[in-house]
Formats: sequence, C-alpha cells, structure tokens
Amino acid sequence: MRVNEIDYFVNIKGDGPPVVFLHGFTGDSETWNGVTDQLVQRFTCVTIDLIGHGRTDAPPDLEKYRMDQVVKDVESILAKCGITEATFVGYSMGGRVALHLALTHPHLVSHLILESASPGLLTEEERSARREKDAALAERILLHGMEEFVNFWEDIPLFETQKRLPATVQAEIRQGRLGQRPIGLANSLKGMGTGSQPSWWGHLSAMEIPVDLLVGELDEKFVGIAKRMKERNPSFTITSFSGCGHAIHVEEQQKFGTMIEDLLHKGGNTNGF
Repeated sequence: MRVNEIDYFVNIKGDGPPVVFLHGFTGDSETWNGVTDQLVQRFTCVTIDLIGHGRTDAPPDLEKYRMDQVVKDVESILAKCGITEATFVGYSMGGRVALHLALTHPHLVSHLILESASPGLLTEEERSARREKDAALAERILLHGMEEFVNFWEDIPLFETQKRLPATVQAEIRQGRLGQRPIGLANSLKGMGTGSQPSWWGHLSAMEIPVDLLVGELDEKFVGIAKRMKERNPSFTITSFSGCGHAIHVEEQQKFGTMIEDLLHKGGNTNGF
C-alpha cells in the first residue's frame, strides 16, 4: 500500500471491529501472527510493517522516519483501509508510535493496549543522552552490518528471558532480525528512537480512552514505567505476566492473545469501519 511516497506492507485478516498491531524495533508484522490467528474470528486484525522494517520501504531520507511523519503514514493507511477508529496494540517501539497517534489523533484510537512501552524520556538531558547512544548504535549497524548487530542485540539484558525459548523459536526470531536492512534500522533509531520523540508524560492525565499496560514481571524497567504511567492516570490498568520479560507476545503467545481478546471485549471495542 503506497502512502506519502512510501510503499507499506499491510496485512488485513479476520472479520469484526478493527484492531491495529504495531511491532517493535527489528520486528515486522509477522511477529503478531500467533496472536492475530487467535482473534480473526471476532476481529479484523491489521498488521503494519513500520517504515524501515520488514517488507515496507527503507528510504535513506531520515525525515521520513520522524515520529510525526510515521504517525501521519499510519493515519493515511487507516484512511485507505476505510477505518475511522480502531483499537491499537503496540509493542515497545510500536507502542510509542501508538501512544503518539492516540495523543495527536485521538479520534482514530478507541482503545490503547501498550506492551512494554513508554511515553518517552522525561527530561531533555535524558533525551539528549539517548539520542547520542542511538546515533552511535545506528552507525555501528551501518558500519558492521546486520550479523554483528544481531549478535550484539540478542545479548542485551532486555532480551535475556528469550534465551529460554525453544531453539526453533529463537532461530526464527534471529532470522527475522537478520532479514532487516541496515539503513532502515539505523534511520529508525535516529528518527523515532526514544530520545527523538516528544515526552508524553505530562499528557497522560488527560487521556480518557481505555489504556491497558501489559508488562512482563521480569522486565523491571518497564514494570516501573507502567506503575509511573498509572500514577499519572489512575484509570490505566496494568497486567503483569509472570515469568515473562520484555516481549510477552513472543514468550507467552497464547496467554497474550487470550489477554488481548479479554481486553477487547472489556474495552467495548466498536466497529470503526
């Protein structure tokens, strides 16, 4: 699907109220397959390869990766699909995109489900330090290529719990990461990384749509973020998955899918076509 001069890969399946899934950094729409397969009897599942990832274009122009532009692209995709309002499920980077969309285009989002996601960094000092770190990692990817980067990425503490997954699942995840393009990942880090996006902490209290925060109990950093988000808006709910780390939908796919279905019913999802 071509929007705003970018060819996006968009997959639509199922029947019912629309639910849009946004993947994390180094992922793509296929990472949601096990979850969406559980939901297609009752919901229309829309999965999008975000810019620079999967089968979507990875242009060299960094401006195409800015968060405001990415959100504009998602808005255009929804319009082309005939969707006026939807539930959004966003994981990590995709969660930040979904939150940005909900706050800047609130008419498009009826219900927000955030998995291991944050509203950004609170201070400019923190954002500046993160931008420097992400820029260095981006240059590392461009200089050394995907295999060196994936070797490094698999060993960061955030994904330690994934080493307990079956070898076949780990191999599938690794293959997906290796299939990404260096320029796409590098520009994603620099254009819509946590240090480059606005801080939305001060806007959480005004949110009126249902917001569900899903975290893995072993992911202490994001458990803490979720608790601080709920302090800003007590209407937010937090669900913690025992024995899980950052990528709940990968580590406990069936439980995650069942939880999403329960939350969709509880959230009063309406048909947004």
